[in-house]
Amino acid sequence: MPPICSAPAIWIAFIRFKSYEGMESTGKVKEIMGLNEDITGRNVLIVEDIIDSGVTAAQLRKELAKRNAKSVKMVSLLFKPEALTVGKGPEYVGFEIPRKFILGYGLDLDEQARNLPDIYVLKEQ
Repeated sequence: MPPICSAPAIWIAFIRFKSYEGMESTGKVKEIMGLNEDITGRNVLIVEDIIDSGVTAAQLRKELAKRNAKSVKMVSLLFKPEALTVGKGPEYVGFEIPRKFILGYGLDLDEQARNLPDIYVLKEQ
């Protein structure tokens, strides 16, 4: 019997890195949750919420390249091109935003405000 679908299989895996403490990047990337799947020879699409300095994105690209991915591309809902200091920006971008600290809708400040229903700019004092 022929296969139902001739398209290649799509796999979803999760990995979590962190480089922020409060409102500032530490410059060091901490792996919170590692990747358990073998990605050798696979085309990988990283889905990010936000990219600003690029520190975490660059480290993630490096880690996936070490695991012999065929290709690695990145999509980010939010991208701060003016803040990028390391690596390259994402190949696909939802919205380019200015260099402001934002939170809500999954974005947090020390695990706070993550569950707000919208994205907010933190007011400067």
